[in-house]
Amino acid sequence: MAKESFDKEIQFLRMLVLTSGAYNRQQFAKRLGISVNTFDKTIRRLKEIVQATYQQLPEEEGKEFTEGFRYNYYDSADPMLLFLFRAKSLKESESQRLSLLLGALNAQSLTVLELLDCCMNALPANLPLPDEKTIRKDLKYLEQVGVIQKDGGSRPFKYAIRNELLREMTEDELLDLYDFVDVMANTQIPSVQGYLLRDGLKKQLIRSHSEKHAVEPFLYKYHFHSRILDEAHLFTILDAIRKHRRVRFLYFSPKAKKSYASQNTNPLFERETEGKSEKILPLKVVYDHQYGRWYLLAHGREGIRKYRMEGITQFEEDEAVDSAWFAKKQQELQEKLRFSWLIDTGAPVTVRAKFYNPGQNPNFVKERVLLQGQWGQIVEDDDESFTYEITVNGTTEIKPWLRSFGSSCEVLEPTRLRREMIAEWKEIRAYYESV
Repeated sequence: MAKESFDKEIQFLRMLVLTSGAYNRQQFAKRLGISVNTFDKTIRRLKEIVQATYQQLPEEEGKEFTEGFRYNYYDSADPMLLFLFRAKSLKESESQRLSLLLGALNAQSLTVLELLDCCMNALPANLPLPDEKTIRKDLKYLEQVGVIQKDGGSRPFKYAIRNELLREMTEDELLDLYDFVDVMANTQIPSVQGYLLRDGLKKQLIRSHSEKHAVEPFLYKYHFHSRILDEAHLFTILDAIRKHRRVRFLYFSPKAKKSYASQNTNPLFERETEGKSEKILPLKVVYDHQYGRWYLLAHGREGIRKYRMEGITQFEEDEAVDSAWFAKKQQELQEKLRFSWLIDTGAPVTVRAKFYNPGQNPNFVKERVLLQGQWGQIVEDDDESFTYEITVNGTTEIKPWLRSFGSSCEVLEPTRLRREMIAEWKEIRAYYESV
């Protein structure tokens, strides 16, 4: 599957989840920036991916698109958005070839030429036959990701599958490992790789005839489903940061009326898009736990730039920059974020707030302030209340946190923030007035 198509399907699924089927076909296509015909083709493509993803499972584990991915995603505790990652954005020929290579190596160690013979004999007639160079490239990729290893030190090298972990562990140990991975994948950031590992362990347990109820002791209900889709670019961006490379992408801001645009490969049909072409140097990735969003912080022509990762499409790496200059820009960013609650780089301001004790033990209000209050400090404390003080870049990002304490929090300074909070609580109160 091409990268452009992968971007389209990510944006497609994000809208499908967030709207829960509220749009009809025409509205959906207009918001996404595609035709109704493309909408229908994308639906068919997603069905094909789901069927290809689950075709290797036992019949009782197989899932249809309509069962596995509903318009109302909230009915399911399983993160079904992961089927795009399971498809790995591979071409059909690559997917078939890698499956054959791993299947052959699962039985015994083989050389490159022996694996080439396996592919020649087993690949479907409608797919192109690989040459030795292609097989070596596939083996190098599988070796890099840790799936296989060279067996023996003399030429011609033989390759063997790396599944010692699964072979040497008992069934109880595998169940304990599955439970641990399940908890971590559902509670830690990022999580896609953990989900993929969990599904691999689940298949192994099912193959060893473990009871199904023993495989799923926990059920999770996650609220920020599109966060999983944002991880599509995460490791590519982190790789660019490690290599000190600039990147190029087409960006759609949260306020844009469309969230996707196809690549203009034919100049006769080139058209304006609402996305903006960006070329920047990525410096840092930040995750916002409160809203489940990923942010990319970068250096561009205008200085420090911030991007919501959900709006990034057509991502490509560009040239590398000097390491010393890269380190200088990272230091500049770090200095700007010194008093940032999240990613705000505005002017520092001191916030003082009085928190009222709940009158019970333990004092859950104080415990939460100490846990989440970052570098802020409690400067006054008595039996009735305590005063919390912190210097932050602007008040926009800290305001939702203060507001979440309800009547247990009173903003004292700055005056402008206090007035804003008073106006917002008056507006909320008006919603509950008698009709």
